[in-house]
Amino acid sequence: MSEKIIRHAILRGRVQGVGFRMWVEHHASLHDLEGWVRNRRDGSVEAVFAGPASAVERMIETCRRGPPGSQVEAVDVSEAGPEVLAERYQGERFSVLPTR
Repeated sequence: MSEKIIRHAILRGRVQGVGFRMWVEHHASLHDLEGWVRNRRDGSVEAVFAGPASAVERMIETCRRGPPGSQVEAVDVSEAGPEVLAERYQGERFSVLPTR
């Protein structure tokens, strides 16, 4: 069994206005991950993924490709703690949060 990890990702490029957040939510569900995603005012997308290390790593690799119409130029990933995961909406496994 894989260790549970939490990762924070910032995705840059053409990642807004292309359905990126809904696409991330869908793929996170397919990978059975917890977390959240939101647009940022600087034009990037921010996401937190929590779950088995192998599933989180696959999700981050999936995000490097992005949905049709997107162009991911950079993905910055860092470790995160439970306090970051707690930003999702109570009772949801994965949330689409408002822009920050």
